[in-house]
Amino acid sequence: MSKSGLPARDARVCWHPWTQHFGQTPPVPVIRGEGAWLVGPGNQRYLDAISSWWVTVHGHAHPAIAAAIGAQAALLDQVIFAGCTHEPAVGLAEELLARLPSGLARIFYSDDGSTAVEVALKMALQFHRNRGSPRSVMLALEDAYHGDTFGAMSVSARGVFTAAFQDQLFAVERLPAPGDPGLLPALDRMLDHRGSEIAAIIVEPLVQGAAGMRMWDAATLRALAGKVRSEGVLLIADEVMTGFGRTGPLFACEHADVSPDLICLSKGLTGGSLPLGVTAATEEVFEAFLGADRRTALFHGHSYTANPIACAAARASLALFDERSADQRRTLEAVHRDEMSRLARYPRVVAPRVLGTIAAFDLADSETGYLSSAARGLTAFGLERGVLLRPLGSVVYVMPPYCTRPEELRQVYAVLGEFLETR
Repeated sequence: MSKSGLPARDARVCWHPWTQHFGQTPPVPVIRGEGAWLVGPGNQRYLDAISSWWVTVHGHAHPAIAAAIGAQAALLDQVIFAGCTHEPAVGLAEELLARLPSGLARIFYSDDGSTAVEVALKMALQFHRNRGSPRSVMLALEDAYHGDTFGAMSVSARGVFTAAFQDQLFAVERLPAPGDPGLLPALDRMLDHRGSEIAAIIVEPLVQGAAGMRMWDAATLRALAGKVRSEGVLLIADEVMTGFGRTGPLFACEHADVSPDLICLSKGLTGGSLPLGVTAATEEVFEAFLGADRRTALFHGHSYTANPIACAAARASLALFDERSADQRRTLEAVHRDEMSRLARYPRVVAPRVLGTIAAFDLADSETGYLSSAARGLTAFGLERGVLLRPLGSVVYVMPPYCTRPEELRQVYAVLGEFLETR
């Protein structure tokens, strides 16, 4: 197959996510993955510096995960999870709960991060209604991103991602973004005036990903959690991106010793191999849906809820989070910090930051945000040098698979340094 053949065929039939196809450069053809690398026609290799949209935590085509998928596919591929059960789903739930923050007791399966958030929002609203004290207000933070379905968009920041659907989104009370010193005082005022109306608050613990890898501190998260708990407001932790070791520990909430009422997981859940979402809830939340009246049940589900193959992949991925994985993550963080200190000398590099396996910086420009042209050309520049990068507007970030070797990660920074020197 020629290098131009697949992109040409793609251009005739495919519609890509988050892509303005007018004038878009052809997509990169990829044939296979090997650890931290993607391989295209002619054995062209690209170091996956963004973990293929933040999902590929252990590396591509990991043999343990591939073997688990193959074995499960030959045994049981799919079965309805309403009225049936199976070992991969039950086993994964048991293993996840043993490693999640304490207090979480029930696992609800869905398809991806957006649906995991949708489930959490519905659980939170119905929890209060089922207990006879309906609360209709949701709290969210400025600059938040929680997904592309309608509930998830509603609790996300208003902007370019949601503008076309503005009139269809439900109202949300918005607090200042993390890092703004006004956040906690604003929360106090909100709780004083409307605490009995607020069902839940949803946050991305310690890193707001799509907002540009905006990092915030554990003390603020800890204080926020304490304040909302005192008013009976449920805390939803959206760890779709931050979960499974991205910030260092397995879950970002661990930095603050916070146990949320609901936690949303996806992306790294299956090691990046298959779609799967999880919403984990406390027993208190679960018990609010029990009763002789069937109308108190959670009426939500998906055709592929708890798909056995995806659950098997997730169990194999979870088993890989051992001390070796922790060492890999610590090594990546050390390299990030070393290399970021070097990049910080460039005048265009603003606010260099590192947390766990995530490193980012802003590019100085008169225009900021997702539509900024500050980093235009970086993706093509990187691909020409064998590195896959995808900046968030004016924000450049590096988030590699954990199997990435130090010398490979330094290669990414060499490309970034060259870009800063020449552009």
